[in-house]
Amino acid sequence: MQKIFYIILLSFYTLSCFANNKVVDQVLWVVGDEPILQSDIENEIARRRYEKESIEGNPYCVIPENIALQKLFIAQAKLDSISVPEASVSQQVDARIRYFISQIGSKEKVEEYFKKPMADIRATMTNAVHDQLLAQEMQRTIFSTVRVTPADVKRFYNTFPKDSIPTIPEQVEVQIISISPRITLAEQERIKSQLRDFREKIESGEYEFSTLAILYSEDRGSALQGGELGFMTRGKLVPEFANTAFSLYDPKKVSRIVESEFGYHIIQLIERKNDQVNCRHILLTPKIGYAERVEATQKLDSIASVIRLGNSSFPESALAHSEDEMSQQNEGTMINMKNGTTKFELQELPAEIAKAIYSMEVGEISQPFSYTDEKNKERIAIVRLKSRTKAHRAHPDTDYQLLKDMVTGKRNQEELEKWILEKQKETYIYIAPEYRNCDFQFPHWVK
Repeated sequence: MQKIFYIILLSFYTLSCFANNKVVDQVLWVVGDEPILQSDIENEIARRRYEKESIEGNPYCVIPENIALQKLFIAQAKLDSISVPEASVSQQVDARIRYFISQIGSKEKVEEYFKKPMADIRATMTNAVHDQLLAQEMQRTIFSTVRVTPADVKRFYNTFPKDSIPTIPEQVEVQIISISPRITLAEQERIKSQLRDFREKIESGEYEFSTLAILYSEDRGSALQGGELGFMTRGKLVPEFANTAFSLYDPKKVSRIVESEFGYHIIQLIERKNDQVNCRHILLTPKIGYAERVEATQKLDSIASVIRLGNSSFPESALAHSEDEMSQQNEGTMINMKNGTTKFELQELPAEIAKAIYSMEVGEISQPFSYTDEKNKERIAIVRLKSRTKAHRAHPDTDYQLLKDMVTGKRNQEELEKWILEKQKETYIYIAPEYRNCDFQFPHWVK
């Protein structure tokens, strides 16, 4: 049976633009008081073909059933007074519009492609995203009743076919001492001078802010959008950036230079909306000189020698010297932000760290090396291989969380299917005659 969880990924951001075929609309399904139009089905089929998504089964059966399931979730969410934050909707709409612009080329080309002004595209997309998030919230409410105990996990493991138990890839635990090489005052002034020059050229009208962002900004994700970040609340931005961005009121002006943990920025307001701001920025990061890199490398080489001689432990040295805030208070052990544990598969580590520990023995300490952190900053580090777990079949003693997640997923699936079957029986459903002979995933659409 197809996983119900994929229903929440149903993307109704297709817009009516895909219906350029001029489909004559008619109501083909009704779920509760919500109609499903022929254009809804045709648009979703067109979207999947456009994005090369496979459809298992007859599209004219699979697609309307998926839409009908979402209608069930939305109807119940409204009855239960479940809501979604306007800010969450706006952020997703902004992200999707930026995606379209990056794929098609410009705002004007997007409007031409969809044959609609941007305001209409945004309005249609806002309604679709709101419904999608509402359906997801309803499903989370259904899942909230599921509880999984250690006894449930053990029972699942004992009854699960042994050849179907997943294989856990090799995992490592890594301790790190990481420092940032010193940035010279001359390099800081070089960056600031370049940003001041950009600001003068923008305010004089010589260049557009977006043009300079595309050419020079080192935040490449936003640079491709002319430096535009999309609507953000204050909490989504680092404090120094947020304080300046939310103090801007004139879209023609460019901010003072702002220093943050990412580097140096200049910012231009695009639009303010309630507690959100949409702005452009140009980010430049100072470069590390050869002498400063050597200085940091020598410092870490000395720290590693002290640890190897037994005059200090790795956790003590990490606490005293490391600038990696996440690991410093954890005996230097790196935290995997994907799962909250200290275990990593090699491909989950920064490439330079993975390369350093690849052939190391447990307990061995590396030579100093350079790597780029998650904020795109160069650091110098030494690492110690704390543990290495070979690839193996999952077992409750060593892989409890993975097995618990499998049990939880199975229970969520069962709870959701039970909920859907009950709602089908108590909800008014009409299906046009030509759609009633489908082999549906759920049997009670046709009554």
